Amino acid sequence: MKSIFNDITVDIASNGKIFTLTLDNQTIRAEVLHAVSGKLDLLINGKHVIAYVSSDNAKRWVTVHGQTFVLTKSSGAHRSGHGLHHAAGELIAPMPGQVRAVNISEGEAVTKGQTLLVIEAMKMEIRVQTPHAGKVMKLYVKQGQTVEREQILVEIGEGS
Repeated sequence: MKSIFNDITVDIASNGKIFTLTLDNQTIRAEVLHAVSGKLDLLINGKHVIAYVSSDNAKRWVTVHGQTFVLTKSSGAHRSGHGLHHAAGELIAPMPGQVRAVNISEGEAVTKGQTLLVIEAMKMEIRVQTPHAGKVMKLYVKQGQTVEREQILVEIGEGS
């Protein structure tokens, strides 16, 4: 299986509870120690990691250390996609939750990887980060607002 992972194609092979992930020339070994209700206890290259997973058909949202990634199955052709990126620079909510912090305003220049918003969902803190440098064209949410899965949160335009 190939997945788009933050605009990177990842080959994933599974042998029961052990997964081998290959990205670029790096191989990562992940073992599922325990899985219950969307929470995975993993051993990744010898280090204990807790991941939270939710899915919706072909998409899986994976949150590790407060960062959320969207994994989608690839047909073999490279797809456009980046973490919480939807279309035309729109960043979307990975799951229902409440906006806990808004760190940007419309018209503001942002840098790649900058945390724009923080959403609390299922007792997890999800940082919504920009996939590229640009300018905040439209901010669709405010602090304290409840959001639904795949709701547009912010639109980032090219350039600054």
